[in-house]
Amino acid sequence: MKVVLFCGGLGTRIREYSENIPKPMVPVGQQPILGHIMQYYSHYGHRDFVLCLGYKANVIKEYFLNSNRWTNSDCVISNFGKRVEALGEQPPDWQVALVDTGAWRNIGQRLLAVRHLVENEEIFLANYSDGLTDAPLPDMIERFIKSDKVGCFIAVHPPFNFHLAEFNEENTVRRFRSSKQSEIWINGGYFIFRNKIFDYIREGEELVLEPFNRLIESGLLMAYKYEGFWRAMDTLRDRQVLEEMVERGEMPWRMQPGSVPNVKSLASVNS
Repeated sequence: MKVVLFCGGLGTRIREYSENIPKPMVPVGQQPILGHIMQYYSHYGHRDFVLCLGYKANVIKEYFLNSNRWTNSDCVISNFGKRVEALGEQPPDWQVALVDTGAWRNIGQRLLAVRHLVENEEIFLANYSDGLTDAPLPDMIERFIKSDKVGCFIAVHPPFNFHLAEFNEENTVRRFRSSKQSEIWINGGYFIFRNKIFDYIREGEELVLEPFNRLIESGLLMAYKYEGFWRAMDTLRDRQVLEEMVERGEMPWRMQPGSVPNVKSLASVNS
């Protein structure tokens, strides 16, 4: 399936780092977070990408036009660099469409701008370019295909903890409890769409607001509730957490060949 990635935002909450580069190019370990996300999809055989560019689109274009495909692979170099031989598995062969959708567009409008590139896809994938997970994508797709839904997203618990206060009618506090003990779920991206999604998006609309509400009214939006690893890089602190995981060699989002994610932590799929 084709994978549409939204890469055009300003990344204002991590602006201290992304002043000179777009947020998808902020490194996590030895490569941009965008590369980690593309490897996740590639692991499951989805290697045809459509990148919706915006803020500093030229930086992302230059990365793909000038990057060395052997950078993240073990290799043997001979003949003064003219011959390169990979050790082990070859780097994946990706097809990447780089589309400048403008810095001013929101995500809904970026998706509309690349509609012509997925018009022949009955089902396609889409995602933000700043979140990592080890969710079992094949299971998500299989459940979606068996449904009659038009859209699906991964629903996750907030990655941070806070205390919830409950009151009675006189504002007397009844109890405090951790947010981790509650049924709070947030939109974690990793969308799956039928092509009918374009019938629900109007000019100027943000994707998860008006279009998703139309799907909800028609009972055509589903959530894949996942309690495994998920982390978005919204702030410098988030990047630090991911960087520390890389340094410890803990990268659950980076699937190894033949690996199968643990699906026992999955809750049910709800409309």
